[in-house]
Amino acid sequence: MDFTPTHSIDELKSNFDLTIEQTVRIAGRITAIRRHGRSMFLDIRNLKDRIQLYGKADDLGDSYEELIECHVGDFIGVEGVTFKTHTGEPSVRIHKFYILTRASRPLPEKWHGITDVETRYRRRYLDLIANENSRKIFLLRARMIKEIRKFLEDMGFIEVETPILHTVPGGGAARPFITHHNALNIDLYLRIALELYLKRLIVAGYEKVFEINRCFRNEGISTVHNPEFTMMELYQAYADYNTMMSLTEELIVHLASTLFGKPIIYRDNEEIDISPPWDRRELLDIVIEYTGVNPLDLTREDLLEYASKLEIKVTTEESLWAKVLMGLFDEEIQPKLKRPTFITGYPVAVSPLAKARENDPRFTDRFELFIGGLEVANAFSELNNPVEQRERFEAQLREKMMGEEETHPMDEDFIEALEYGMPPTGGLGIGIDRLTMLFANVDSIREVILFPLQRPE
Repeated sequence: MDFTPTHSIDELKSNFDLTIEQTVRIAGRITAIRRHGRSMFLDIRNLKDRIQLYGKADDLGDSYEELIECHVGDFIGVEGVTFKTHTGEPSVRIHKFYILTRASRPLPEKWHGITDVETRYRRRYLDLIANENSRKIFLLRARMIKEIRKFLEDMGFIEVETPILHTVPGGGAARPFITHHNALNIDLYLRIALELYLKRLIVAGYEKVFEINRCFRNEGISTVHNPEFTMMELYQAYADYNTMMSLTEELIVHLASTLFGKPIIYRDNEEIDISPPWDRRELLDIVIEYTGVNPLDLTREDLLEYASKLEIKVTTEESLWAKVLMGLFDEEIQPKLKRPTFITGYPVAVSPLAKARENDPRFTDRFELFIGGLEVANAFSELNNPVEQRERFEAQLREKMMGEEETHPMDEDFIEALEYGMPPTGGLGIGIDRLTMLFANVDSIREVILFPLQRPE
């Protein structure tokens, strides 16, 4: 059936003029049917809104019997005239209708959303039909991404696309997915981060670039991890991690103000004011403050004891204190950081692509942002010295030889690119899924991914 609407349901509702009768053609899925003698009301909806239809036997003649045969779930096209009921409900009086698609499976009626979470994620199409909150979450996500693009483009950033298939995995500490290219007879890796190709573009002369795209990590599934996820990464020449801090703060405050009308988010039923300025704390200082432990002062035996308690895999001596520091932070402090907080000064051993601090080369010019107990962003002054970058990769290789599966391999092509010269650069990565979790006030990443990975039925 060829049926072309004159309006979408949400367009018609948002511009509904109750003072005039307007002839329209609209289409949607039937979500409710109410019969009253020789007349009936039907609700139809699209993703954004619903509208009421009114069909009367006197208007439709013999075709009224066909209208009676419609069921919840069917798609219908209608020609009719707008009017308001005695209660003021915007409605369309049916003059002619077309059954566009019959639903061969009945939709569950009178749902207030699907209660079984596995069904909601596995059959998201049913969840979106039945659950208004799910529809709102994914419309919010789309608006958020659109605003991020607009914000960055207005700042002069250029959006680019870089390869998903990598010959060498890099840019993040994670196990990659491995695939095989038959024609070239080589193994390839699904990217774990956007970073290294975007920095090649900085070498090429792009001064402001960003990408919003999928990344893949062969890791477990949890409330904050999905093996396939969306990242936004940007890189700016002649900038550093302080520039990235200011940009991050401005971007997220802008998003909240645009989406909600004011700089707030809700987390665990608590309103969190994210108005700037945001807190900035040194990683080592906040660990000492909260735990009373300074890993730099611990003996090797004490470090190994803490590593055992924190279930940290011990690989090389040079990274032991740094991993204990990170473990203490993750376990004792991160969940308590509700208001936006920049944590700065991460150890070199866990930041292989970040520039070391001039006054203390054990630490880097790097920050992570935490809001509502979630890690939302990671940024640093980019390491642009090819000799030092090679040394960092070699340290990672020593970790890998000792059994650390999430370290960076040697990427000779990237080091060669650095040898041609990369200007001082600031880089920023924001997890789109986690940012959506914050704005949508949900506790699971699977609530904000349309089709999260599920174990096969």
